[in-house]
Amino acid sequence: MKTISVTDVGQLKNELAKYKKGKKLEIRQFNQAARLAWLGLAVLSPLDPEDPDCRAWLLYLQRPTGLAEHVLLADEELFLHIHMVDAEQGEALVRIIEQGVKERAAQLDELNRRDFYFTHFYRGDGT
Repeated sequence: MKTISVTDVGQLKNELAKYKKGKKLEIRQFNQAARLAWLGLAVLSPLDPEDPDCRAWLLYLQRPTGLAEHVLLADEELFLHIHMVDAEQGEALVRIIEQGVKERAAQLDELNRRDFYFTHFYRGDGT
């Protein structure tokens, strides 16, 4: 753990500025996080909603369950921490979450309207 002397105000300000910016996930990790976000397994929160200059996000990823657990590959380290991502990646993940919710809701709506009986038992020739 990094320690900062409380009397060194300049170093303290520099460290706070780093936190306000957040940091980028590697491309591989961002893609994995985006897949989980699309599934609704990501929780994002602004790092400091009261500071207009702070645009970083806190990101928590839940482990997938069921079929997704067996199909999706994700690094173990993604689940061990709450990540602090920069504004660009955080805002992209917000859009991915929104897209995932809309697409999954549309799929469920289509499934709810689908008539399986006629597609499997009605031939169209009167039988």
